Amino acid sequence: MSDYYREPHGGSPSQPQRDSEHRASSRPPEHRKRRRRRGHPVLFFLLYIVIILGSSVLLASAGWIAANDVLALNKTEASAIVEVTEENDVDDIAKLLKEKGIIEYPFLFKLFCTFTHASEKITPGNYTLNTEMDYRALVTNLSASSATKVKVEVTIPEGYNIDQIFALLESRGVAKVEELREMAAEHAYRFSFLQEIPLGDYHRLEGYLFPDTYEFYARQDPLYVLNKMLVNFDARVTNEMRDDIAQSGRSIHEVITIASMVERESGTDDRATIASVIYNRLNNNDGGTNGYLQIDATLYYINGGKVPTEADKSIDSPYNTYLYPGLPAGPISNPGLAAIRAAMDPESTKYYFYALGDDGVHHFFRTYDEQAAFIGTQERYRASGG
Repeated sequence: MSDYYREPHGGSPSQPQRDSEHRASSRPPEHRKRRRRRGHPVLFFLLYIVIILGSSVLLASAGWIAANDVLALNKTEASAIVEVTEENDVDDIAKLLKEKGIIEYPFLFKLFCTFTHASEKITPGNYTLNTEMDYRALVTNLSASSATKVKVEVTIPEGYNIDQIFALLESRGVAKVEELREMAAEHAYRFSFLQEIPLGDYHRLEGYLFPDTYEFYARQDPLYVLNKMLVNFDARVTNEMRDDIAQSGRSIHEVITIASMVERESGTDDRATIASVIYNRLNNNDGGTNGYLQIDATLYYINGGKVPTEADKSIDSPYNTYLYPGLPAGPISNPGLAAIRAAMDPESTKYYFYALGDDGVHHFFRTYDEQAAFIGTQERYRASGG
């Protein structure tokens, strides 16, 4: 019996104890290692802190870079002319600013424009922008009232016709020919000298776009462009001049039509004499011209600016002064003040003919035979077969 009671203490292990030991010894070593790793939470905490700090640094850096672009900080000095058209949306403008080196991140500019409703403020035009402007300043300077709009100085020569003027304005970036033609044809300007001229044809403004040096903005409103030249005409042809025209028995339109031919036909010193020939022919005083002006400049006007030919004299046009007597349908150019004054106060002569000599000066004659004899002596006419 004593052996029976000693067995649990000094003898072989009991069955429950052996089973427990067996299960403990049968666990795989990997499992035991994993349990030991769970005992180091400090490492996980430190790793978490490193990730958070790293992410914060990256976000802060990205935010600082973005802020530099939005607020125009630490940017290399640069400037550029940016053209905004009616077809451009905010996406197009952002790309243009990027291409010109004004901003770095188009998506940020678009986001800014979305939140500030900038698309309602931006207007077409050419603008001088620079990298010192933040996003808000860029939007402000892309507006209609901006002082950064590119200014264009355009000189309209005396004697240019309306097509030449419109082509010049387009070439200088002021406005497109199509826009100018539409505004000339369809807008009802309130100037007294235009009230009797019907809408529908852009040539209705021919003669009234006063030749001068103008300052416009690039991509200017075509209505503003035309109105500025008409205002200039309205100021230059004074009320006193208009009273004198009325007393002469002719209308302003008739006088400007005569002045437009004088401008195209004359030099600097013979405007009043050229005007006298026109009036003499109109009045048909002993000249044998039967009211036909036969002004070559009117052929230039209807043939597209080419040197007139004999065939051109048969072109059926109300501007053809070889085919129809009297004044052409309207002005053929835009005369300056000297030509207008010559048309108002022509020299008193009995000349009906003139011709340009080899000396570059107009020579005047009473009869066709006198003119023909002179032409026969001039090399310029022999060379051209005229």
